[in-house]
Amino acid sequence: MLNHGQAPRSMNAQFRLVSGLFAVLALCSGCRNRGTPTIAFIPRTSGTPLWEPAHLGAEIAAHSTNARIYWNAPTREDDIQAQIALVDSVIDRKYDGLVLAPDQALALIAPVRRALAQHIPTVIIASPLPLPAGAGLTYILNDEEEAGRMAALRVGQLLQGTGTIAILGINPDISGIMTRQRSLEASLVQQYPGVKILEKRMGSFNGPHDQQEAEEILRTNPGLNAIVALTSSATRAACSALNRGTKQNAVKIVGFDEPDPVLLVHNGNLDSMILPQTREMGIQAVQTILAQLQGQTTPSEVKLKPVLATPDNFDTAGIRGMFSMDWSRRQ
Repeated sequence: MLNHGQAPRSMNAQFRLVSGLFAVLALCSGCRNRGTPTIAFIPRTSGTPLWEPAHLGAEIAAHSTNARIYWNAPTREDDIQAQIALVDSVIDRKYDGLVLAPDQALALIAPVRRALAQHIPTVIIASPLPLPAGAGLTYILNDEEEAGRMAALRVGQLLQGTGTIAILGINPDISGIMTRQRSLEASLVQQYPGVKILEKRMGSFNGPHDQQEAEEILRTNPGLNAIVALTSSATRAACSALNRGTKQNAVKIVGFDEPDPVLLVHNGNLDSMILPQTREMGIQAVQTILAQLQGQTTPSEVKLKPVLATPDNFDTAGIRGMFSMDWSRRQ
């Protein structure tokens, strides 16, 4: 028979036990789910022909491995603060991995360092940050030097080695874009010295700004033969500016990062587009994180060769498949 002094001690013990269980449950609610890893994927933006294939690629890689993809992105490629906030949210929620296509090189350094400090494996895709690979940080990049060489070769062939061009969309905030610009210029000097650069204009992910720059280029350079547009925004801006002008077929465009078959096939000024393999980036990024979670060694850096899309080859299975947003392909 219990005396009156034992009941409070028993109740206190039970209270401490229940409180301890709630504390453990609360703690585990923020822990990573080791049974079903969740990988956060934050591209520059979403809902575009360039980045949705990366989403599909990530789901393809996750589908057969019992992993989950958390996909979220800023509504605009120039909304750097929104992307930083998304990375911070991923850190707070303790996701098992992070895939990031940075909107800006310098601004994303601190958030990525915070993710690495929390031992979240991180893969940077498309364009690098000024951080060394290793210690949980991996790069799966577009080969921007090759992209620049491809643009130079295409322009040189279009102009048969002689003519004038302008470069639109130079963006110091994206290191990959600066690399492709330098490679383009160096390749022209080496292979096509008769092709002269008349104008180089800064760009952003702001369409109206890029279109204003494109219109100014055309107005001040009436004898221009071609435009190399280094970004998707610059490519669309150049197409729009030429459509509004009087010499619609006089200037050809070699564009980047805009895998839009309608634009390529039906716009007479757009000769070709040089495109990163974002679907393959999505696949390899998720595979890399899953391998690291299993303790496997993975390459610290991978560079994927871009592809040249033209009206003649874009409808082929190889090119169309790379940028397909058909989710039945996930199976």
